[in-house]
Amino acid sequence: MKYTVDKSSRPVYLQIYKQIRQDIIDGIYPLGTKLPSMRLLCDELSVSTVTVDHAYALLCDEGYIEARERSGFVVIFRKDDNFAATTESSPSKIPMEHSKHDYPDFPFSVLGKAMRKVLADYTEVLLEKSPNAGCTELREAIKNYLIRNRGMSVKSDQIIIGSGAEYLYGLIIAMLGRQRVYGIESPSYKKIEQVYRASEVTYELLPLTHDGIDSTALSTTKATVIHTTPYRSFPTGITASANKRHEYIRWSSKKDRYIIEDDFGSEFSVSTKSEETLFSLSEYDNVIYMNTFSKTVSPALRIAYMVLPKCLVSDFENRLGFYSCTVPTFEQFVLAELINSGDFERHINRVRRSLRKRL
Repeated sequence: MKYTVDKSSRPVYLQIYKQIRQDIIDGIYPLGTKLPSMRLLCDELSVSTVTVDHAYALLCDEGYIEARERSGFVVIFRKDDNFAATTESSPSKIPMEHSKHDYPDFPFSVLGKAMRKVLADYTEVLLEKSPNAGCTELREAIKNYLIRNRGMSVKSDQIIIGSGAEYLYGLIIAMLGRQRVYGIESPSYKKIEQVYRASEVTYELLPLTHDGIDSTALSTTKATVIHTTPYRSFPTGITASANKRHEYIRWSSKKDRYIIEDDFGSEFSVSTKSEETLFSLSEYDNVIYMNTFSKTVSPALRIAYMVLPKCLVSDFENRLGFYSCTVPTFEQFVLAELINSGDFERHINRVRRSLRKRL
């Protein structure tokens, strides 16, 4: 084996996880093969069983491998060049409430403290107009957060701030064009379809199966843009498997295709590691990543953001850069303070620990 770890850097189990995951994706461990035993890895890397077990658990969580009795860990990820027809029936709906939640609210005392600090530190600056794409301070804070927690190598000029996902959906349509066919999950959050209908664009409803968009529907769609929620799509609660995420990326490999990745709520995954994003997995620079702070902080803030692929940054600036930012400067500085102080991530980690305890 060629695995190495640097015990002085980030968590060792993540280093092991990423190296094995890449070997699975590259076909070094094809479908049905066994991974090295945990004992062998422990001996060769001089790490504890707990460390390797944690890495293998993440691979299981994301659908790359599964534990089989008396067989160890077996690869279940399928690296296909062609789309495989999905035979599973459409999923039954798992009731979900989009506007309510059953996890702890963001502490109001922490939010109030951040507000007071921003008022004291920035004073008259808060009365100035925000840059059109959003305040530099917030875009930098989001950039650093995505690098730290989501494995997304981005620059701040790729990040656009807006007041809610629906507003950003409209900007994406204006940027990519109304002449395109857009593919959306069926069923999906109703406002997604409403935005496309209101924008008078052609869209196709792509049925969901147990692990994401139906493979046959995806391979035959006329859409050149698919809008997907890989983590707990609303209202079904379906999370796309590792196989399905890579299938989306293979679909997007053809010229002039794009993926809109709606990552709402993924921070609260019960996994010990945040869910993989299509943005970080794709090598084609054609995934538009979207998220909001409605669930992680408060829907009252009305702050959302999208991360453009590098190839669209100049195009967006030239065509839509004149649009003013729709989020007040004060609220942007407050959110930047929450992220930079660590309070935002501490809240997320606290909620995830609570959710794991319930399970």
